Amino acid sequence: MLFFFFILLGLFNSILSLDNGLGKTPQMGWNSWNHFGCNINETVIRQTADALIATGLAKAGYNYINVDDCWASSRDPQTKFIIPDPNGFPSGMASLADYVHSRGLLFGLYSDAGISTCAGRPGSYGYEEIDAHIYAQWKVDYLKYDNCNSKPTNKTIKERYERMRDALNHTGRPIFYSACEWGEMLPALWFRSVANSWRTTPDIIDTWLSMLFNIDINDLFADYAAPHGFNDPDMLEIGNGGMTLNEYRTHMSLWSIAKSPLLIGCDVRNISKESLEILTNSEVIAVNQDPLGVQGKKIRIDLDHDTEIWAGPLVDGSKVVITFNRADNIADKILVLFTDLGWNSTTTVNIRDLWLHKDLGEFKGNYTAYNIESHGVQMLKMTPVML
Repeated sequence: MLFFFFILLGLFNSILSLDNGLGKTPQMGWNSWNHFGCNINETVIRQTADALIATGLAKAGYNYINVDDCWASSRDPQTKFIIPDPNGFPSGMASLADYVHSRGLLFGLYSDAGISTCAGRPGSYGYEEIDAHIYAQWKVDYLKYDNCNSKPTNKTIKERYERMRDALNHTGRPIFYSACEWGEMLPALWFRSVANSWRTTPDIIDTWLSMLFNIDINDLFADYAAPHGFNDPDMLEIGNGGMTLNEYRTHMSLWSIAKSPLLIGCDVRNISKESLEILTNSEVIAVNQDPLGVQGKKIRIDLDHDTEIWAGPLVDGSKVVITFNRADNIADKILVLFTDLGWNSTTTVNIRDLWLHKDLGEFKGNYTAYNIESHGVQMLKMTPVML
């Protein structure tokens, strides 16, 4: 009975999307936290904006520059306006936003639904209207809203996040609202009317196991994602050095098919050619940004060989399919049955490898992926042949 309740709740929530006109597809951009933590300043942010342009990442769709925790220092005793850290941001956030906008990009900030942020800076609880007004005045385009130090508020998570949603809407400025609740209260079940995206997981770490843990949890809520509201398994670690290039390619593939936000977390001022190639693969990005907005998910698991098949529909009637080898050894073959994709056993499809940018030909009834590397994937677009 509970299962059917969640299904009905998902259908109901799909109607009640946050109505701010944003998030038709998952957000793309850069966030300071994964690489820099609290070691941020306005010079780093300006240089990052320049680097997004110079590397072609902005052209590929990464258009948000998001300053995470540690940008704020205190509140003015009289006005209660939040004050940027004078050491890291002496020019102020309005000036920084203007610079980011002058580069054709969008500007984001971080705050918290508790009395202080995770790093101990001023939180927004009790100051939602004041903070939202200041963000709009500074021309902020994006707010990441965390959940630290919230117990003294005596309010539910949903209530605290709704307070900031309402405050942002009252400004009249469209501000993308990213709820970072860490998935503790299953926000995917409730947050479609609250935020444009919601974290389904704990913070990611730049390791293979952390990445898998987050995407596996995120997959449980696949049916709750839709345009204007997406599940968020946290930011990308590509380029930070904790995984192999093959594992980063898998990371990018899984985040893309799952319609997860694509928020770069490395130092793009010094990004390697190989990491840049992974992040700018236009065919993989197109899957993530497909306007149908349906999250792909696991459709078959082979526990004996530690392999999986992930799949999801695209707006043109094709399917995106990932053959995924989680094992520590090469997978000799992974069989994809077209009946698992909703087609009949006689269907013929054209198949394209999105990482190789190569058409593989026509296949009838099934497709077999051979010799998939350890921790690797083959990411495919399958299009039925119209006979």
